[in-house]
Amino acid sequence: MTRLIAGAALALTLAACGGQPKDVVQTGANPQLPAQDQTLIPPMKIADPTSWDGAKPTVPAGFAITAIASDLKVPRQMLVLPNGDILVAEGKGGSAPKVRPKDVIAGFIKAKGTTSVKGGDRITLLRDANGDGQYETRSVFVSGLNAPYGLALVAGSLYVANQDALLRFPYTDGVTSITVPGERVTELPSRINHHWTKSLAASADGTKLYVGIGSNSNIGERGLEVEQDRAVIWEIDRATGAHRTLVSGIRNPTALAINPQTNALFAVVNERDELGPRLVPDYLTQIRPGAFYGWPYSYYGANVDPRVHPQRPDMVRKAIAPDYALGSHVAALGLSFAQAGGFGGALSNGAFVGEHGSWNRQDPAGYKVTFVPFAGGRPAGPPRDFVTGFMGSDGKTRGRPVGVVFDPRTRSLLVADDLANVVWRVTQAPAVAVR
Repeated sequence: MTRLIAGAALALTLAACGGQPKDVVQTGANPQLPAQDQTLIPPMKIADPTSWDGAKPTVPAGFAITAIASDLKVPRQMLVLPNGDILVAEGKGGSAPKVRPKDVIAGFIKAKGTTSVKGGDRITLLRDANGDGQYETRSVFVSGLNAPYGLALVAGSLYVANQDALLRFPYTDGVTSITVPGERVTELPSRINHHWTKSLAASADGTKLYVGIGSNSNIGERGLEVEQDRAVIWEIDRATGAHRTLVSGIRNPTALAINPQTNALFAVVNERDELGPRLVPDYLTQIRPGAFYGWPYSYYGANVDPRVHPQRPDMVRKAIAPDYALGSHVAALGLSFAQAGGFGGALSNGAFVGEHGSWNRQDPAGYKVTFVPFAGGRPAGPPRDFVTGFMGSDGKTRGRPVGVVFDPRTRSLLVADDLANVVWRVTQAPAVAVR
């Protein structure tokens, strides 16, 4: 391992000497896509973790941020229940064997920037009984899960997307725990599980459930036979568990959400690596049934990836471009729409995106929560930084945002931080009277 890491250091030094131009605009509807810069080992930067030590993330003027839960066990996605309780899915999955030297090196690099805490394999409930912003009640809501991630509540049932199955639990408003075993609605693809997270959303009418299933590789290097039912979004009949592939070629759809203005399904997606620090941008897109988004054969429409064998020009011709680029390697893992006017003003209509942060570029990207403005049901305009400061000016990382949830009842935004194992809550600061 020592010799391998030493070799990696040399490779990183060489990779950092070349590469792609930095002054490219990679957010919005028409991102700039530089020439490919293939590398055996991509440029990497370890996000050295450190504690918050009393500090907090940074929010815009007029807002306040507080930690409402700490000492969690790898918080990922969250759900606000009708009575205001918050559910937090805690877990860490994946079992993919390492097949290339790059896998070993990248695994070492990524592990340096993650928590040492073991995933909880549970759902935790947080309750603020008197509405003062202090979540004084905390309980294990469901235990014994297998890397839970996506959550949805529909018609008196709680749905949990484990890394290997979609489960259903009976829910009664006000309970602080569920002890009955979950009913398996359907098995979910879990062979290898290179991308293990299973994102989840319910259709606006509640009849369908959508599950995002990531690819088993970067660009098919494990063989395309292990990519059966991978890099897809499933549409599942809630009553029967029957499923169909809604879209394909969507490398890693890490979060799903319904736009409350149009009832359309949207996803944030992590794109491929090893084409350079400025390729390929992660993205936000509306999900169009039957669409093919290019993976692994191409990206952003007809931009061919030459590393895939065999090449498939016929599939490239089918590929559609996503709606909105978020930047290369920002690792978007959270998505939630503003509701009921959001925070008002420029933050009244749009989507909050949790960007976990890069590991595979020398100049870090992500490590923040952004807001993408919408107009007419579509992304419109440049993104705005909303919660920042997860990576300090010293280059050390204090937190990494994952799931985000806007709560219209309290006009607040919840942010799960899986490095500090904290849930943050952003609210508008009360106006101060001028005398």
